[in-house]
Amino acid sequence: MMLDLTIVIPVKNEEQNLLGCLTAIGTDLATKVIVIDSGSADNTKDIAVAFGAEVISFKWNGRFPKKRNWFLKNYMPATKWVLFLDADEYLTEAFKSELRQKLKNENKAGYWLSYSTYFLGKKLKGGYPLRKLALFQVGAGEYESVNEEHWSELDMEVHEHSIINGEVGVIKSKIDHKDNRGVSNFVIKHNEYASWEAARCLKAIKEGNSAHWSWNQQLKYRLMISSLFPPLFFFGTFFLYGGFRDGARGFAHAVLRMSYYMQTYCKIREIINASNFQQSPSIGTVKMQEAQLKEISVN
Repeated sequence: MMLDLTIVIPVKNEEQNLLGCLTAIGTDLATKVIVIDSGSADNTKDIAVAFGAEVISFKWNGRFPKKRNWFLKNYMPATKWVLFLDADEYLTEAFKSELRQKLKNENKAGYWLSYSTYFLGKKLKGGYPLRKLALFQVGAGEYESVNEEHWSELDMEVHEHSIINGEVGVIKSKIDHKDNRGVSNFVIKHNEYASWEAARCLKAIKEGNSAHWSWNQQLKYRLMISSLFPPLFFFGTFFLYGGFRDGARGFAHAVLRMSYYMQTYCKIREIINASNFQQSPSIGTVKMQEAQLKEISVN
């Protein structure tokens, strides 16, 4: 019996991942599967159509909303539930079984989902856990609004978190996060993420608009403007979260994740230096005079 669920997969040039993602979903889980395509130049759309998914085209104008919120505002699903998947995320049998049970027996507004990370061809045993609030009732939530002006070419919400109106539960069974495009894509992708994070971090400090953030978001953005955060993250993910259990692969993955946060720190410093920010080393936050606030733009 199909669930009263729409699965939405935002994509661009995902021919190496999409077929596996769709196959893992299967044909008896969701009422509808929708692929939102941003002008793919490969066989992504053909793969989606062959599977039987509905394909919607999206072209970003550089402003809010991005792909997921745009879909929710313009194509609100007729189902009770919506699940957002990336093309490199594969539903496991254990997850689908627990999903059926939770949606049948519980009345939550949304669910936190957990993911197993694959790196260099194998599943990691340790490392910093990946969690997303990517499953919720239609109309009960959307992704946070971040007003940006072409900070990057990222046309989809990546680090914007879901804001849910209602009680949130947890699905413990994991989804496999397995990107088949290799390490080069990992590095390119995280360089783009770092540019976005740096601009978003300073914009939040400038405007003081972080009241709706969760505690871990608050902590992350406070720490991100310190050069000590990247090595601390490495220590946490490799030792405290068991990355050492994966040997050389775990070490390499922790180093790459650490380098992402170091990139973000360096990009933040570039913006600060160019914009005459004043940083207080005693509290590790950025302070600005009122006149500077009006003059500085991070767009």
